[in-house]
Amino acid sequence: MRAFANRWLASVWAKPVWFLLSCLPALWLVAAALTEQLGANPAEALVRSTGDWTLRALCLVLAITPLRTVLGVTSLARLRRMAGLFVYFYLLLHLLAYSWFDMGFELGDIARDIAKRPFILVGFSAFVLLTPLALTSFNRAIKAIGGKRWQALHRLVYAVAGLALLHFFWMRAGKNNFAEVAVYGLVLGLLLGWRVQRRWKGRRGYLATAGGGAGK
Repeated sequence: MRAFANRWLASVWAKPVWFLLSCLPALWLVAAALTEQLGANPAEALVRSTGDWTLRALCLVLAITPLRTVLGVTSLARLRRMAGLFVYFYLLLHLLAYSWFDMGFELGDIARDIAKRPFILVGFSAFVLLTPLALTSFNRAIKAIGGKRWQALHRLVYAVAGLALLHFFWMRAGKNNFAEVAVYGLVLGLLLGWRVQRRWKGRRGYLATAGGGAGK
């Protein structure tokens, strides 16, 4: 099974299929809007749905490395960059829906709303932090910045995850609805906790090796 998954993910079909699957939520939202299937408040439904899909795409991106490592499906790494760009794509749709349907593209009103409402400020901060990650997601950027700097920059995704969860929490707090927040919090906590544990084990192993070498 592992060998089959690696072969398929390494094939020329993997990226086009991943691209189409990643587009499906956006296509469904467009179709639902055109056929008036978004309920009594379609504008609110679009804003919230694009936000939900941003958070789901972010969880998916953060799950790639643990799945690749634990399951041994190394070819998953080929899809990580595209998956990251789809996080930004859905975040852009979320920002566009908010700016259009809630604020009517009035830049002054948008700026005042960002300054006035903490959950909007937090969401906008996540967008600001994610933008340089999207702009440097190609090979030339990696060469220009340097591998270590590029990796350090892209660790901002962890801050983005925290801000996205806080944005979602504050949005749900208004209606005292925390069930979905708890689910996303658990998922993101497990994914980030796995990374912390792995780094801690690596550091302990390095210190043990260095100490053993020094004692020889």
